[in-house]
Amino acid sequence: MLTAMFLAGLILITVHSQETEETITYTQCTDGYEWDPVRQRCKDIDECEIVPDACKGGMKCVNHYGGYLCLPRTAQIIVNEREEAAAESTSGRNNVIRRTPADPHRAPPNPTHQIQCAAGYEQSDHNVCQDIDECATGTHNCRADQVCVNLRGSFSCQCPPGYQKRGDQCVDIDECTLRLYCHHRCVNTPGSYYCQCNAGFQLASNNHTCVDINECDANNPCAQQCYNIQGSFICQCNPGFELSSDRINCEDTDECRTQSYICQYQCDNEPGKFSCVCPEGYQVVGGRTCQDINECETTNECREDEICWNYHGGFRCYPRNPCQDPYVLTSENRCVCPVSNAICRELPYSVVYKYMSIRSDRTVPSDIFQIQATTIYPSTINTFRIKSGNENGEFYLRQTSTVSAMLVLVKSLTGPREHIVDLEMLTVNSLNYRTSSVLRLTIIVGPYAF
Repeated sequence: MLTAMFLAGLILITVHSQETEETITYTQCTDGYEWDPVRQRCKDIDECEIVPDACKGGMKCVNHYGGYLCLPRTAQIIVNEREEAAAESTSGRNNVIRRTPADPHRAPPNPTHQIQCAAGYEQSDHNVCQDIDECATGTHNCRADQVCVNLRGSFSCQCPPGYQKRGDQCVDIDECTLRLYCHHRCVNTPGSYYCQCNAGFQLASNNHTCVDINECDANNPCAQQCYNIQGSFICQCNPGFELSSDRINCEDTDECRTQSYICQYQCDNEPGKFSCVCPEGYQVVGGRTCQDINECETTNECREDEICWNYHGGFRCYPRNPCQDPYVLTSENRCVCPVSNAICRELPYSVVYKYMSIRSDRTVPSDIFQIQATTIYPSTINTFRIKSGNENGEFYLRQTSTVSAMLVLVKSLTGPREHIVDLEMLTVNSLNYRTSSVLRLTIIVGPYAF
């Protein structure tokens, strides 16, 4: 009669012989176990000892019943010895034939009988075989650079974490050659390693990954503006400043020196900015341009009998009645010599006073003033000429019609300067009647070209 029974990886096949009362049991150990003929049961195979380089990547090998684990070096393992013993008694691989095997942990039927324990075990006070801890008793033969690990019935000499066996010696594992740990740089040490980061990065809490350092938040190195970038930072300056050679500090930008024609007249540099200044008689408009101040409207200092005339950069006061004897004032700025006065026969009939202002160094040739007859007589001929004030040939009078002419500036004038030019119009009719009129033009040249 054949009876089969399966127990947690242990296969028992029991054969009862009809001729005898003897029982023969076939025991088959599952993977990860082998038959121990001394202890008469399946025992665990220590793969960490017999499998070369069982765990990769610097992981540590931890043996357990029926197999092994590859775990981080920091992992803690708690082994339940009762479960391990139970597993060892019910697991294994090889086929053997045994006859009524004895359990070294089980007390014999006769308590007074002295039991005999297998190698690596000793009799306890309770008359059972218990494991000898060779590592605790110092009866092992492990080298000084090895770690003794107690096994059931034996012991194992293993290398400490970070080392591996090479022959009988423990040699350091260079974790850095595995290239599995550090984000940037790996530094190997005896039995271990540590990670380093490139400049501008720091280790994260896992001591492996490198994360960017925000230099602008941690300790702003920039004199003014700081912008964080991956692994570094960039400094920038406020308007009106520029980065110095160290790329951190800021220096004032001298706009007056670096930019041409930034101001129409004068540029004053200031820290981080500049300002434009205009000469007396002018004011700044638009931040850079100089505009003439009309003193006749703002600070008129002329007397009651004077009129104020504004020009580029200043003003003048002229008499309200410019007429000189024998001329008399007939209208504003117009003087007439009475025909009843004999002296007037040799003088121009009228003199008109006009004022104008031009900028210094004006481009030439340039039309600057037009003279025109106010009264037109029939059958008359009008001619125009510069009577006085053109001794240096700065002007030219071009007749534009029978009753008008244009004064042209042909030489550039530099101010401040005042020119008085008399422009005469001669009138002749068919009856040989002859008369003349004079326009006395006062030209004030400003001190600047604006």
